[in-house]
Amino acid sequence: MNNFLKGFVYAFSGLFFLVKSERNFQIHLVLFCLVLFLGCYFNITSLDWILILIVSSIVFGLEALNTAIEKLCDLVDPNFNTKIKTIKDISAAAVLIASIMAAVSGVILLWKYLF
Repeated sequence: MNNFLKGFVYAFSGLFFLVKSERNFQIHLVLFCLVLFLGCYFNITSLDWILILIVSSIVFGLEALNTAIEKLCDLVDPNFNTKIKTIKDISAAAVLIASIMAAVSGVILLWKYLF
């Protein structure tokens, strides 16, 4: 198998790990499925779909990076370390910011269909 295809195998392995073992990723996935259902139910526009996919991909991507950072930090120092705690907190904050903005975007986008 060439390196290009191996890259996909490794990426899907990481994705399956996230889906199988990361609670926050699972929560984001359930909420994303809810939004997909609402989008189909309300027959939203192509532009609305694009916006949903963009904000969702940002949240999923940051959640994956956050998990990678946490795993790396745990590998570097498995004991409590205030500097590593700060790194983990900042990484989690990035996901929180994106999640809040995605939720606000979703409400704004779906508002016209709901009311």
